[in-house]
Amino acid sequence: MKATFRTPPAPMRDVAHVADLLRRDQPAAVTLLADPAVADQDITRSLLAQVESAGLPPRLVRGGGRVDLPSVERLAGSLTPDGLLIGVGGGTTLDLAKLAALVAARPEALRWLTAPQRSGMVALPPRLGESARVLAVPTTLGTGSELGTVACYEHAGSKRLVTGPCLRPEAAVWAPEATATLPAGLIAEGVLEALFRTVSPYAGDSTELPEQDAAVEELAGRLVDAGYEVAEHRAAGRAVGPALRLRIAELSGESQIGHINLGRDPYAVKGWPIANELSTTLGLPKMRAVAAVWPVLWRRVGAGDDRLGDAGRIDRLWTVLRQRAPWLDADPATGLAGLIRAWRVEPATGATPERIDTAVTRTMRAWGAGLPMLGGLTASDLRSLLTEALRPGQDGATAAAPGPTDQRVAELHSVT
Repeated sequence: MKATFRTPPAPMRDVAHVADLLRRDQPAAVTLLADPAVADQDITRSLLAQVESAGLPPRLVRGGGRVDLPSVERLAGSLTPDGLLIGVGGGTTLDLAKLAALVAARPEALRWLTAPQRSGMVALPPRLGESARVLAVPTTLGTGSELGTVACYEHAGSKRLVTGPCLRPEAAVWAPEATATLPAGLIAEGVLEALFRTVSPYAGDSTELPEQDAAVEELAGRLVDAGYEVAEHRAAGRAVGPALRLRIAELSGESQIGHINLGRDPYAVKGWPIANELSTTLGLPKMRAVAAVWPVLWRRVGAGDDRLGDAGRIDRLWTVLRQRAPWLDADPATGLAGLIRAWRVEPATGATPERIDTAVTRTMRAWGAGLPMLGGLTASDLRSLLTEALRPGQDGATAAAPGPTDQRVAELHSVT
């Protein structure tokens, strides 16, 4: 059967359009869920003013620091039927908004969210709907949650990934003021996250899909350009401007909506579950775990471990990306480590053997040992991989990474 794809609505580029959307939508009520870090910032004040100008009394709720079922149910229980929930914040806040809106509209969804299982993945059935009653306003870059059909939540001592079309927000806004205070380091991590999400299914699945493969290669190239532009701004001590931030949001959104990976093995990506459990175990941001694990995955694929990916496809992708960044090493794993250093995303390092064992146990329980996500990887394989990835100084992380020539820097800066 041929895979189908439903394009989500294009995000609005200005908060000023929100009032018009509300007048058309005519929600019974509007609740604004704001991350506490942005609840008193201009972006939240602007959204509240838009709701009021549409003739609706907004209700402001501060939250989003943790997404577990009690917090989801509390927020869902406070929402008005046929109301609209505006989520303002990073990926965690948007995940909370999407899950609460789903549970408010479809209380039976709790049956799947609370089901006793060891798997880290929860698949929601199509009958729960095609979207969530959420207007998503992201204040971070890279997650693409505002266009995605996934969310993460904590349950029974572990983190679960839940997926289904019912989690895609009905509308979104990419507002320059929403990311104006985002530190440049988090912008760099956001670009790396979008690149990781874009290329991992391509690299992990040996299936040749000419149209999708070309789309991945093109999108990955644009993300590499954007990542080096951010790195150049940071090196020069300049702020990352609104035009570049908007472009990164657009690229991240494109990586999330799903069309570039239609027809691929849904379990082709091994790096995400491994890095997810590692970041939880170490209490570190997800991209620090990805930065440690990803080059080692590619090195092992290159050495012949086809359980982790397809070496030929990684080589082909890397050849394409080096046309955009010819200063990168020709070896994909070495070049990727150099890119991560140049973008100044610090890999996780130095975990004790005991903490590595904890990460291995968590990963195998939620994603392996008979579950399809890790394929044939064993606990011993994971322990060896994580030990290598977390070794201090892995890939010469303290060494200077090669970067673009002066001419290329000028070209990158000219399109910012």
